Amino acid sequence: MRVTVDVKGEGTHEVDLEAPTYADLLAEVELSPHEVSVLVDGRPVPEDQPVETDHVTVLRLIKGG
Repeated sequence: MRVTVDVKGEGTHEVDLEAPTYADLLAEVELSPHEVSVLVDGRPVPEDQPVETDHVTVLRLIKGG
């Protein structure tokens, strides 16, 4: 399955994996599920859910104090 991963503010990646989860996509673009949120059609999805779309958006979470 080919999936376009759009990391907002950082670029777009094309990922080819068989039966990936959202965590698998993040690993391919060297991001941790602890530092980002994955969105499909503007809604967050669980990292352990199987990918059922060909385009996802990734947003980095902001930390501060």
